[in-house]
Amino acid sequence: MTTPSLNHQHDQTGKPVWFITGCSTGFGRELASQTLALGYRVVVTARQPAEVQALAALGEALVLPLDVTNQAQIDQAIQAAEQKFGRIDVLVNNAGIGYFAAVEESEDNQVRRMFDINVFGLGRMIRGVLPGMRRLRHGFIINVSSLAGCRSFPSLGYYSATKFAVEGLSDALAQEVEPLGIRVMVVEPSGFRTDWAGRSAQASQAQIADYAATAGAARLEMRANSGHQPGDPIRAAQAIIRAVNAPQPPHHLLLGNDAYEGATARLATLQKEFAQWETVARNADFPKT
Repeated sequence: MTTPSLNHQHDQTGKPVWFITGCSTGFGRELASQTLALGYRVVVTARQPAEVQALAALGEALVLPLDVTNQAQIDQAIQAAEQKFGRIDVLVNNAGIGYFAAVEESEDNQVRRMFDINVFGLGRMIRGVLPGMRRLRHGFIINVSSLAGCRSFPSLGYYSATKFAVEGLSDALAQEVEPLGIRVMVVEPSGFRTDWAGRSAQASQAQIADYAATAGAARLEMRANSGHQPGDPIRAAQAIIRAVNAPQPPHHLLLGNDAYEGATARLATLQKEFAQWETVARNADFPKT
């Protein structure tokens, strides 16, 4: 089903209403800045609202405290947004954290915290906005994944697991809600100059020497590259807005040369391996009678 662009879906109450999680840094902050500059009405959220208060001066913003692991805060924020603006047109699930550790090194409490934010928090937000979107038969849900949601890397096993979960949830969600006039898009960036690989991503306390050349080396490289990644968050925000307003928005939006090359290389590898084992795969069914 093709859903019209948001450019054609505004009612008489004005510009579209964007609700963005995790606005204190990175993609969330740039998206809030760009959408406010366009005259959109924007719900700007962060765990510490003081960190995003300056964005309120850029346009018609509603600044709210929001921790996506706190259901009561989610309910209050969505209610406040709908009371002020009448609806939510676009939900951007941007809030998320990283974690560096080989699978064997990973600490259960850190893994669970990351899943609670990256997967369950995202799910809570989706379930919170869908009643209003279903009522209006209109809306757009953007889930920020990663190149690590298409292919994994040493030291990012559990982080990738959260992003693979976001991909699977989003694919099912799109099939469920697009007949109701609601679009779903997954954004898959590679390395961008955000704070993701810096202070915002934890690492395991203990490291195992046998993984020094794989997970250890990858972790050190990503830490060292923080602040020097090729991706431009401003261009990324502009690309996301452009995709939302396209006549036929993509379900998957890769951002960055590394994302495009990495994802397409992974597809080629899978296709080659599938073809090599096609006969074995097909012979696993009961014989046709």
